[in-house]
Amino acid sequence: MRDLHNNVDIIATIKPVAVGTTGTGQSGDVIDTRGYDAVEFSLSYGAITATAATFTPVILHGDVTGTMTSCADDDLLGTEAAAGIAAAATRVDGVSENVTKRIGYIGGKRYVQANIVNTATAATPVAANVILHRAHNAPVAT
Repeated sequence: MRDLHNNVDIIATIKPVAVGTTGTGQSGDVIDTRGYDAVEFSLSYGAITATAATFTPVILHGDVTGTMTSCADDDLLGTEAAAGIAAAATRVDGVSENVTKRIGYIGGKRYVQANIVNTATAATPVAANVILHRAHNAPVAT
């Protein structure tokens, strides 16, 4: 086995919270990737009552924190749509609710951010973590 524990840092960018206002959702903290060569976002969605509700992550990046822009598809491993939740006639645990999905970032910007935008169901809990890996200086403090 290889050592992952000493080579990653996990930062909560959206702490577990109700997603909030329809169309606005939650904005994650801006994360500095300096000192790491790889980034993965882990996005968690709780129970969803509305079958028409959708939840879409929007991954942003920038050279400085004040000028974050949406990532091009070429800067992502996977798609924002696949890392989100689509409308579903019937919600299924582990598929369309109560599920964690992921999307990778391979762009060249120093700062990254994940936002989650929703179309309905303001009470649905969401959370997002940024996993920074391939640390330049390991072991990483826990």
